[in-house]
Amino acid sequence: MDVEQLVRMANQIGIFFEAMPDRAEALEGIAKHIKNFWEPRMRRELLAHLDNNQNTNLSPMVTESIKTYRLLLTPLH
Repeated sequence: MDVEQLVRMANQIGIFFEAMPDRAEALEGIAKHIKNFWEPRMRRELLAHLDNNQNTNLSPMVTESIKTYRLLLTPLH
């Protein structure tokens, strides 16, 4: 899948969760949504994109969520 499409999708998820008043809950919600609804391949590509690029085009909240919950998002295989 095109990484720019993954970034766009992740940012859309972030927009939804940004409305939550509890930031910690929102960060966890972003990560859980990506974990539950994205294929492992998609998560691997998003993590690699974050690791290999200074300008990821990910929103600050999505970036924080991914960094905070990286272990949750990392596929086992």
